[in-house]
Amino acid sequence: MPGAQFCKSWSLYVIHFIFNIIIIFMSWTGGWFSWTRQSDTMLRNVEKKILSCLKTAYKRFYVDIGSVVGQSDRIWTISLNDEAPATPLVMLHGMGAGVALWCPNLDALAANRPVYAIDLLGFGRSSRPKFSTDADKVEAQWVESVEEWRREVNIRQFILLGHSLGGYIATAYALKYPDRVQHLILADPWGFPEKPANVHEKYQIPLWVRAVATAVSPLNPLWAVRVAGPAGKWLISKTRPDLSRKYLNFVPDAETVIPDYIHQCNTQTPSGESAFHTLMHGFGWAKNPMVKRVSKLDANLPVTVLYGSRSWVDNSTAQVLADQRQSPHNTFVQVINGAGHHVYLDKPELFNKYVLEACARTDGPTDPSRLAIEPARPAIVPARPENEPTKPENEPTNPERSPNNTSS
Repeated sequence: MPGAQFCKSWSLYVIHFIFNIIIIFMSWTGGWFSWTRQSDTMLRNVEKKILSCLKTAYKRFYVDIGSVVGQSDRIWTISLNDEAPATPLVMLHGMGAGVALWCPNLDALAANRPVYAIDLLGFGRSSRPKFSTDADKVEAQWVESVEEWRREVNIRQFILLGHSLGGYIATAYALKYPDRVQHLILADPWGFPEKPANVHEKYQIPLWVRAVATAVSPLNPLWAVRVAGPAGKWLISKTRPDLSRKYLNFVPDAETVIPDYIHQCNTQTPSGESAFHTLMHGFGWAKNPMVKRVSKLDANLPVTVLYGSRSWVDNSTAQVLADQRQSPHNTFVQVINGAGHHVYLDKPELFNKYVLEACARTDGPTDPSRLAIEPARPAIVPARPENEPTKPENEPTNPERSPNNTSS
């Protein structure tokens, strides 16, 4: 159609013009980082401010995983109640997020078991290496980064929870290392269904939106946040004010702190974001969708899928997953009414309840040889006043240093 071709050409011209202006501006102002106003110190401080709302003692540390993608990769980790004898829960966040955004869930989930939340490689405070430009290799690199992290932390088996992109990576990990995962929990997972052939007609996407989407398709999803420079924080607060408001019950000054954290997480080198772009077949779909592979999951592996009733993610995949597995009785699907894509935040009490129920199923009668960790003395996790700084009793002098890992 001539009109569509014109819109596409004009959009490409506008994008090209804007980038030329930005490049010129950056050359005048001393480069990218002076433009974005990002620093590791700023990210560390705002993360600590968010996590100060936790009532459970926690540790923060880097885990060196070697040359999985880059020369010396490190994964930023927080742990809670890590001496408890129950099966550990490991949490993988979604695209553009970080460990601090789990703050509405960590206290409840760590009440009776070890909990580990990590910044995926390429996101948050973890290393930002250059990933492959091949979708299969990117997936493998993320899976191996999680496996090397597991080896270094010395966990034999665990419950693996992933949200959005984290759900995709968690499933890929369970396919590669079935003996390590005792229960797979997918929170509104991305990348499961195939992209419909008639996607524009099915979702009634206007012509101008399709043209703009085509024009920006070569760019990373959050390119506008970096292009906006110091206004990126303001852009986040204005485009997603709902996120900040939902944290008001947990984080003081959430309307300022949360956009600042998201901004700091996503103004660094977009390593993980570029890797996610490599996996994409259009923003909502994956080049190698999980629906083609879920039948290969271990038949004895329990899988719990939590969807938001108002999410943009296609939740029909859950039924396909149950139908394709050899043991459908091991698949549990729950739609959380009133929740959108961020199910852990939109309805945190219900989310925590369903995750704890999934964990309880894992803690049922088990072959002793399959214990996740050696029995250990239960940790005494002291409560603390809400404004008191978080510091575990056994924390080293440097709170961000583990015994065998390098501090930031």
